[in-house]
Amino acid sequence: MTTTTRQHPLHWLRNRWPTALALAMSALTAGGGQSDAAVGSLAGTLLILPLLYLVVAKLGRREATWPGLVIGLALVVGLRLLDVVEPAFVYSGMALVVLVWGAVDGQLRSSGTLRAQAVGMLVFGALAFAGLIVDPEIGRYLVAAGWFFHGVWDFVHLKLDKVVARSYAEWCGVVDVVIAAQLVFML
Repeated sequence: MTTTTRQHPLHWLRNRWPTALALAMSALTAGGGQSDAAVGSLAGTLLILPLLYLVVAKLGRREATWPGLVIGLALVVGLRLLDVVEPAFVYSGMALVVLVWGAVDGQLRSSGTLRAQAVGMLVFGALAFAGLIVDPEIGRYLVAAGWFFHGVWDFVHLKLDKVVARSYAEWCGVVDVVIAAQLVFML
């Protein structure tokens, strides 16, 4: 006969802090995306996610995940404040630089991991840009699909324990799915 022991909430929180952080952050942003501009902003922000995977795969340094996220978020905030260029174009340019770097040094050809991240960047980038250029009502669903499927991408990487830090994959997966749900149900 097996007995089930109940986990103390603080023990759960210590082990699942990325989920708790993601839910807390999502609660702070709930209801904030009720315009076409908000959808456009989420489309541009969507590109940070696969770009981070691509950069971390290129560097081969999982410990660069969280610092990379902080830099990416600071960049998006700075670009939005300056309002000079759409962050989506900057992220696309950065992805192109990483892909060219990987092609030149041969890593793109030799690393299945980097190739998978390159495909992810292309797919999520296509959803983000499609969401920016089509009718806003349709774009909202394309951007939501991008966020949702990136959440699936995160959970697959979490399960496989590959590319990015496990804590980031868990955090990002929860954030992505919540944002997708907000886009679909709260707008």
